[in-house]
Amino acid sequence: IPAIVQKVVKERGKIDILVNNGGISQRALTKETIFEVDKRLMDINYLGTIALTKALLPTFLAQKEGYFVTVTSLTGVFGTPYRAAYAATKHALHGFFDSLRAELREDNIDVTLICPGFIKTQVSINAFVGNGQAQGSMDNRQNNGMNVDVFTQKMMRAMRKRKKEVYIGKKEVIMIYIKRYMPWLYHRMIASVTVR
Repeated sequence: IPAIVQKVVKERGKIDILVNNGGISQRALTKETIFEVDKRLMDINYLGTIALTKALLPTFLAQKEGYFVTVTSLTGVFGTPYRAAYAATKHALHGFFDSLRAELREDNIDVTLICPGFIKTQVSINAFVGNGQAQGSMDNRQNNGMNVDVFTQKMMRAMRKRKKEVYIGKKEVIMIYIKRYMPWLYHRMIASVTVR
C-alpha cells in the first residue's frame, strides 16, 4: 500500500481526498460464527482502512492539507443481532478516526465519518455467514433501503460541508437518537429488531 500511494502521489503530484469505502458485512449469530470470520472482517473492514490511511497520512502532513472520509455504518454507533463482528469493525473505525481527527485538528486535515443505514446495494448478498461463505441473497431491509444515488448526493453534501459525522438512511437513523436519549428503550427494541 505505501508503494501504491507514493506512485499515485508521484503521478498526480497531490492527493486531496481519501474516501475509505471498502468492506464486507456479516449475517450470522455470534454463536454460529467461527473465529476466522471475525478475524477476516477485522482485516478487511478495519485494518485495510487503517493501512491505507496511515500510508497517506505523511503525504497529507507534508502538504499541510488533506481530507479523510471514511464510510462506516450506523452499526458503528449501535450494534444489532447477526452483526457482532461487523459492528466491532465499524466501532473500531469510529474510535480510530475520532482520535485521528483530534490529533490533526491543527494540521488542516479534516476527518468525516459517513454512517449509512440500509442502502440498496449488494452488501447483504456478499455478507459473510458463520462459516465465512457469502450469504448469497438480498435482505428485505437492504432491498427496501435508500437508493444509492440519493445516498451519494447526501454523502457529497456532507463532504462539501466537512461534517464530522453524518447518519444517512431512512427511519433506521432514529435508533441513533433512541440509544442516546432512551437507552432502556433502545435495548428493548434492538433485541427484537428484524435485520436479516
